[in-house]
Amino acid sequence: MSTDLNDYTIIKEGEAEILMHAKNEVFYNKTQVNNRDMSIAVLRTFISKRKQEHETLLSKRNNSVAKVSEKNGSISHVEDKPDESGLNNELLNEECEGPEEKSQEPCSTSEEAVKTGGKSHRELKPPRVLEALSASGLRALRYAREVEGVGQVVALDNDKGAVEACQRNIKFNGSVACSKVESHLADARVYMLTHPKEFDVVDLDPYGSPSVFLDSAVQSVVDGGLLMCTATDMAVLCGGNGEVCYSKYGSYPLRGKYCHEMALRILLACIESHANRYKRYIVPVLSVQMDFYVRVFVRVYSSASAMKNTPLKLSYVYQCTGCDSFHLQPIGRTVSKNTSVRYLPGFAPVVPQDCSDCGKKFNMGGPIWSAPIHDQEWVTAILADVKSIKDRYPAYDRISAVLTTISEELPDVPLFLSLHNLCSTLKCTSPSAVIFRSAVINAGYRISGTHVNPLGLKSDAPMDVIWDIMRCWVKNHPVKAQPADQPGSVILAKEPVLQANFARAVASLSKAQAKKVARFLPNPERHWGPKLRAGRQITTKHVSLLGEDAVNGCRNHQDGERDAKRQKIDKAEDDAADGMA
Repeated sequence: MSTDLNDYTIIKEGEAEILMHAKNEVFYNKTQVNNRDMSIAVLRTFISKRKQEHETLLSKRNNSVAKVSEKNGSISHVEDKPDESGLNNELLNEECEGPEEKSQEPCSTSEEAVKTGGKSHRELKPPRVLEALSASGLRALRYAREVEGVGQVVALDNDKGAVEACQRNIKFNGSVACSKVESHLADARVYMLTHPKEFDVVDLDPYGSPSVFLDSAVQSVVDGGLLMCTATDMAVLCGGNGEVCYSKYGSYPLRGKYCHEMALRILLACIESHANRYKRYIVPVLSVQMDFYVRVFVRVYSSASAMKNTPLKLSYVYQCTGCDSFHLQPIGRTVSKNTSVRYLPGFAPVVPQDCSDCGKKFNMGGPIWSAPIHDQEWVTAILADVKSIKDRYPAYDRISAVLTTISEELPDVPLFLSLHNLCSTLKCTSPSAVIFRSAVINAGYRISGTHVNPLGLKSDAPMDVIWDIMRCWVKNHPVKAQPADQPGSVILAKEPVLQANFARAVASLSKAQAKKVARFLPNPERHWGPKLRAGRQITTKHVSLLGEDAVNGCRNHQDGERDAKRQKIDKAEDDAADGMA
């Protein structure tokens, strides 16, 4: 394939370089460097964890084999003992097929059994990665060139121009890329369905919603494998079109301040729903909202028994229409008796018909994933890895800031409150975040920030405690009289049960805040956001997305091509006229 480099712009990101044509033929968004860097960091940690789990599993099996051998040797002289020659295999199967809800280390199809000297030894193969929607192939190339220990990377696209661009970029990146990355023209859904449990890592990063790919994606991942999924249709997920969100994800969104975290939890609930259809379930290791999208990293396991716990991880959300009170309604519950566990519907309702704080009605949304959305051990490992080789991450400042904030989040508290919204309801001046945090801590509850919103606060304090703290604040900082039917007036008309203590608590600042570590960074340049879909003609209406300079450059290029084509046609017509004369 001959390539004239004068027709292309060379774009370098990390260790990979791609050739981009001046036309908008193949999708590329510079903003997604954050997404790609975060994915590489998680993939490095996954390879490390996978190796540790494999070694632990081998160690357990070797110990089991040794114990069985000793037992068989000690009883071989007793004739009336039952035959235990099959015990070795039973123990090995027990280690491999044990309850995933305890160890979560199921056997992976990427491990190859090799019989050596009568003992079972399993060799761990390099992980296979599938990038289901590759476009220019930049992500696949970065995986191959930057992640040590990665095996084959398969890049798919159903657009012929994108596949040609990907193949061109693979050759442009040299022998390492050529030996590891392969590009195919295929429908990702069909390809994943026809390759069940073949890939250790599946990466979904579509333009818009990933919902149509999820059913095949959860089938294509090996047991214990990693599924990485992006959703950019935030207007839908955040409640702009609730009916569309329900049709795509099976959940109804609410338009609260926590809507971006709710979007994360709706996506996780949707992936879990698709996995459950095949007796599989997910374990989130990291869930991130950045820029204009949400990105989740989950491990997929197979277990019919562990799958029964899904209703315990899902909840409906009741959001008051008058104030900021919200309540979660778990879908299921368990009752234990002796050694048996019964799964039952959750107790309901968790709220009365009218809000007990302000007297208004509730909106109901969900179901959402209400279990933890991060694994703090993974987050710590990812952050440590990122800091150790920060020169290899182009977006180091941004992803380290996000990971630092996530590491300080309360893992078991779904959604969050906005201090400014609480004060807006009461029409009062806002206490500082440190004072409010101190009051919550002094009341005996936990509180933290959230990576989703710099003004968001996660707390396990019930809403009546939150409002009591605000009532005490208003007593010290009086407000103007409001109409009696306003939610704020109804809330303030009640006397506080809890007397808040606003003395500064030691834990009112997180470690990152105390060290003045940057946690929420501004965009590095203007027009840092979503870009135009590939194939669309760039016009003046796209200035807000691309910027005036980029639009003018593209339009000048398009005008130049149009003039060149017109001159070519005119010349051909003149030549034809001369020939006839």
